[in-house]
Amino acid sequence: MSLPDFMQYKDKFSNTEFVNKISRIAKRAGSKLVYAAMILYYTLQNNTVSLKDKAIIIGALGYLISPLDLVPDAIPIAGLGDDMAVLIFVLHKVWGSVSDEVREKAKAKLSQWFDEDELKAADDLFNDDPTENPV
Repeated sequence: MSLPDFMQYKDKFSNTEFVNKISRIAKRAGSKLVYAAMILYYTLQNNTVSLKDKAIIIGALGYLISPLDLVPDAIPIAGLGDDMAVLIFVLHKVWGSVSDEVREKAKAKLSQWFDEDELKAADDLFNDDPTENPV
């Protein structure tokens, strides 16, 4: 599967739309997708992140928010697969900017939508470092 030009979706991103979308799709999307999205969202808020990294994060989160993407979200199972691929791709690109504090904050947010078993599933999103298993 080739990744779409998700940077064309940067204008789709807004904090409000992101929170609304994640709240709406959390259970259907699963803890891994939500964890990846929350890591990117909180990394975006970090003042030490470069403008280049912020730009690609905004593109990826805009892609997630947009109802018009490569595979429409309404299609069961496959509908969020392209979103996950984009999020993982961008996480690989910006991983050096992701702090432990951001990962902990994202994990804490997950507990609002997922039970303990689902939270554990998010733990294996990355072994230790996403650059070890590139997309």
